[in-house]
Amino acid sequence: MSENMQQLQELDTQLAQSEEELNKINIEVSTLTTQISENEQKLSNAQEKYDKIEVDTNNLQTWERRFFMLLDREYKVPSKTNSKINLKVVPGHFATTSSHINFYMDMTTLKVRQKEAYEVAREMAKEYQYSKPIDTIVCMDGCEIIGACLAEELNKNGIMSLNQHDSLYVITPEFDGNGQMIFRDNLQPMVRGKNILLLLASATTGRTIARSLECIQYYGGIIQGISAIFSAAKEIYGEPVHCIFSTEDLPDYNTFTPSECPHCKNKEKIDAIVNGFGYSEL
Repeated sequence: MSENMQQLQELDTQLAQSEEELNKINIEVSTLTTQISENEQKLSNAQEKYDKIEVDTNNLQTWERRFFMLLDREYKVPSKTNSKINLKVVPGHFATTSSHINFYMDMTTLKVRQKEAYEVAREMAKEYQYSKPIDTIVCMDGCEIIGACLAEELNKNGIMSLNQHDSLYVITPEFDGNGQMIFRDNLQPMVRGKNILLLLASATTGRTIARSLECIQYYGGIIQGISAIFSAAKEIYGEPVHCIFSTEDLPDYNTFTPSECPHCKNKEKIDAIVNGFGYSEL
């Protein structure tokens, strides 16, 4: 009897040990299951990152192909009056805020290279040397460097100015959240009652010029001239637009309303969204 009890106790001890080992195994299995789940999540995250990198790479390669396609189409149109001024032109299908056009004019270097900006200013100054007084140059489309050179050129040529310090103002308007063109209080004295020269990079339909003129007149400015590097419009509100390049330099240039655009009707993809500051490919 005592032997049977002893055997039973040994069995109980073995059973307890087996249960303890089984618990350890269950804990290890649970730990491994958690690790497998974490590794699967890490693998999934890594796959998502890889897929995103692959998409970004494909997008970059597509952008590069389209960018170089635009560059391949680019050519230069020389100014008829100044051989140092060249307009870079790219034919294609482009959209502005109000129209579609078949040429994009890249004026970046004309606006930001000091020597080219100075040559542009020299040509523009010829229209105002002996005609009207200029007190303030209002710059649009990132034309501040040209504006500064133009002010210097006009001063050098003895332009009439009502400013007491015998120096021209070169200012840029601001656009509020609604796209409304405004002048802050600190700039308004440079507009109110002043003779204004409006300076732009380009004008296609003339809407930007019209909106700018309305704003300047609202703040009490007196329009004395409009100058642009390129303009498809010859005059706005009875004011002539003096430009270095016009549609005569680009006889195939056309502007269309979006609904009447022949490129859109032919289902041709828009190459880029463009404005006076530059372009953004789609």
